[in-house]
Amino acid sequence: MSSETLMTKERLIRQATDSLIESLGIMEATRFLTLKRQGRLESEERHRAWQGELDKEAFFAEVFGAEQGSKAGEE
Repeated sequence: MSSETLMTKERLIRQATDSLIESLGIMEATRFLTLKRQGRLESEERHRAWQGELDKEAFFAEVFGAEQGSKAGEE
């Protein structure tokens, strides 16, 4: 049985990027590393849709309570 030691974070990143570059070439490796993740995009779209339908006054009243609405009306 062989003992395996963990690489430092820096060495792991370096070895992984070197492997990508060797396998894909510098342009495709760079392209791969800068791809947006699909799940993130979906959550951003969902958040924007929620914001588009949001009633700001009702939201603030729910989050900050009824006194917030009355303070805004006093000014």
